[in-house]
Amino acid sequence: MIGLTIVPLAGAAPQPWRNGGGVTRELLAWPAPAAWTLRISVAQIGCDGPFSAFADVERWFAVVHGAGVTLQFDGGCHTLTVGSAPLCFDGAAPPACTLTGGPTEDLNLMLRRQAGHGAMQCARPGVDWCSPAALRALYCSGPAQLQINGRHVADLAAAALVWHPYAAGQTWRIHAANATTLAWWLSFDAQPRRP
Repeated sequence: MIGLTIVPLAGAAPQPWRNGGGVTRELLAWPAPAAWTLRISVAQIGCDGPFSAFADVERWFAVVHGAGVTLQFDGGCHTLTVGSAPLCFDGAAPPACTLTGGPTEDLNLMLRRQAGHGAMQCARPGVDWCSPAALRALYCSGPAQLQINGRHVADLAAAALVWHPYAAGQTWRIHAANATTLAWWLSFDAQPRRP
């Protein structure tokens, strides 16, 4: 399908964190890496420590592999495991992260607050996903197939992102190769936020 891009995690170069606590692999920085509005990445967290601060950025976070994490914010803590709903939080107020049982792999979506609206949600195999958002993406932990508007468009290997910049109004559906595959829908609509 024209405009559809597949990005395998294995092809993304690891970028070590400044604090040495993990590495990040950037799968999408749109519209440009040096001046992104939307950024999708997968991080490997190897030890306890604080997240980095990102002013004026909305962040979404989900656990892909591992026992999970506890994120400590000023207002309380959230424990996330594989299968938990993605957590949205203010990038300017980063949490402290505690691993609950060893290293984890995590999916991250970051959005500039004044650029538009975004979201991350768990994808259910065999269930349609309809959204008015123009830029839409799917990340899968295992092998899967993607249908758009009832037509097969892509075979996805494990740990891959597929995205399309002009997907407004399309109906997406995932078919997982096995029951252990997890997947997430991600979206971004470049409409200014109301004050």
